[in-house]
Amino acid sequence: MPDLLFELFSEEIPARMQGRAAEDLKKLVTDKLVDAGLVYEGATAFATPRRLALAVQGIPARQPDLREEKKGPRVGAPEKAIEGFLKSAGLASIAQATVQKDPKKGDFYVALVEKPGRPAIEVLAEILPLVVRTFPWPKSMRWGSGRLTWVRPLHSIVATFGPETEDPDIVPFAVDHITAGDTTRGHRFLAPGAFRVKHHDDYVEKLLQAKVVLDPARRRDIILHEAKQLAFAQGFELVEDQGLLEEVAGLVEWPVVLMGSFDPAFLKIPDEVIRSTIRANQKCFVVRDPKTGKLAPRFILVSNTEATDGGKAIVAGNERVIRARLSDAKFFYETDLSTKLEDRLKKFDQIVFHEKLGTQAERIARIERLAVELAPLVGADVEKVRRAATLCKADLLTEVVGEFPELQGLMGKYYALAQGEDSSVAAACEEHYKPQGPADRVPTDPVSIAVALADKLDTLVGFWAIDEKPTGSKDPYALRRAALGVIRIILENGLRLGLVSVTDAHLAVMAGLVPAIHASSAARTGKDVDARDKPAHDGLTRDLLAFFADRLKVQLREQGARHDLVDAVFALEGQDDLVKIVRRVEALAKFLDTEDGKNLLAGVKRATNILRIEEKRDGTRYAGAVDAALLREDAERALARAVDTARTEAEAAVVREDFSAAMAAVATLRPVVDAFFDKVTVNADDAAVRANRLRLLDGIRAATLAVADFSRIEG
Repeated sequence: MPDLLFELFSEEIPARMQGRAAEDLKKLVTDKLVDAGLVYEGATAFATPRRLALAVQGIPARQPDLREEKKGPRVGAPEKAIEGFLKSAGLASIAQATVQKDPKKGDFYVALVEKPGRPAIEVLAEILPLVVRTFPWPKSMRWGSGRLTWVRPLHSIVATFGPETEDPDIVPFAVDHITAGDTTRGHRFLAPGAFRVKHHDDYVEKLLQAKVVLDPARRRDIILHEAKQLAFAQGFELVEDQGLLEEVAGLVEWPVVLMGSFDPAFLKIPDEVIRSTIRANQKCFVVRDPKTGKLAPRFILVSNTEATDGGKAIVAGNERVIRARLSDAKFFYETDLSTKLEDRLKKFDQIVFHEKLGTQAERIARIERLAVELAPLVGADVEKVRRAATLCKADLLTEVVGEFPELQGLMGKYYALAQGEDSSVAAACEEHYKPQGPADRVPTDPVSIAVALADKLDTLVGFWAIDEKPTGSKDPYALRRAALGVIRIILENGLRLGLVSVTDAHLAVMAGLVPAIHASSAARTGKDVDARDKPAHDGLTRDLLAFFADRLKVQLREQGARHDLVDAVFALEGQDDLVKIVRRVEALAKFLDTEDGKNLLAGVKRATNILRIEEKRDGTRYAGAVDAALLREDAERALARAVDTARTEAEAAVVREDFSAAMAAVATLRPVVDAFFDKVTVNADDAAVRANRLRLLDGIRAATLAVADFSRIEG
């Protein structure tokens, strides 16, 4: 079957857009092919700085013939309805339609529409220009006299279609002044001449001869391999950077790896500053000495050409720029060292954190207050925590962080150490931002833990209080990330914190300090109550706890846990100890994997469903003690005894946090519940007996609530 080769050749496409553009091109073309009835065998998209390319294999030579029945109006319908039907079905007269009988709706006309398939090349001639004109670039431009908008000026289009064993045809179409053909160009400097291409393999081979590596993955492999080899040959090792590797691979069509150097005096600057400077300004990699683990005064650059002088001029040019940039970085760093961190804090009085949450100085004061309260709960030294919370944001006002925002926190640590702060205080300046993602490490030093939790909880409580919660996919203040950070810190350090009490207390403090929260609380409650009472009336803490539950579900789901089990545990009153919740979820999951667990779940759900139906019908809740005198059957007497025993043992086990024992206690209900439903009729004729049996079912529900809310468990 024929193949399609499609190339859009332009000026340089920004590296950050190339990967998405290649996927968009593939999806747009293949979706339209399928919609047209042309089901293909495979498709591959590529991107270089100057071209997007797509190869689609195994496209049918023509569309299949279509044959469909088109339902028309009822027999005897108005003339205009008949005329509209004939026009849409392509019939000359109603005699060409058939009549289909329907005993319910009456007879109606049906037209058999036959539409012969078109050659695939004609369909492509309609699809491809539409794809070009509607391509979803994040930013595009119009140039010259044409109407086409494209990310950069588009120069030529290759569109060939045909079997691999034959010379392909050119898909006949044009976009503005650009007519599709079979001619492209190679590398801008090394092989700028035009040449003809046929199919994908021929295209790739000729591009390679013209100094263009089409596949981005292959360019990445070449860069990484040659950079490692070049570093190794000089006795160094490459500091790998996947993000930079992706970007550099999008900047070159013919990667040539070279090594440059800089003055060793710059190594007095922190390694991260050197790396950020070289990375941000010249898109170069750094290397380190494997013996010391410290950076070496070398860098690796990737050129897009083979220079006649072996790259000496290119290296020299990069060295000049890097020398200037490192000189700036050194000046910034030394300037920062001349001012103590605490001397910078006054500027935060004029910097607004959020218009409803006050200045950055007020936020730091809140973080300090909360961190000090958390310190004894996490085993941290109170004074070290106070000092770390005071200094943790100070590096935001430094020159280096102003130039490289990604170094915030890290520079705070360096400056704190330089001015003689305790190592735990310095570490907290960096680690209080962590974890910033699922792959980021979690702080383990108690001082860092206290400040990190205070920072994230202040953010969550504050934005919750002013009703700036995440909605749908929008989360402009990264509150989901903050909540996941709190969860990971607590779980990975095994901290026993009551989130309700902590957030309640902090919300009370914020309501007293922040006018916007005070006003928001008064508006919700309808009265101006004392700040300390606001959390109890607002329900914000419960809402925030539900948000933590949702984030915990995401976290546990990634680890293979079931979200409904988290729901079942969180539904219990007062569940805000995340460590205890996770342990309970793990024990519950193991229990439900057993035969006893599955059968008991079915029995509890049956009891709960009966109760729900009867309570709704009677308009009352059947709760309270079971009357032993009204127990008529051996099975219900046995169940009553088993419920009392199981509930007592399960509650005692939960208090000891022996959740396996709690599950074992609840598991003893399984045979007596089965026997009860086999031998006892709940809806007895005697109203008192019926009510007593319904209260017995409520006892089953209450006994299992010592472990979890089984009604929320799926299955």
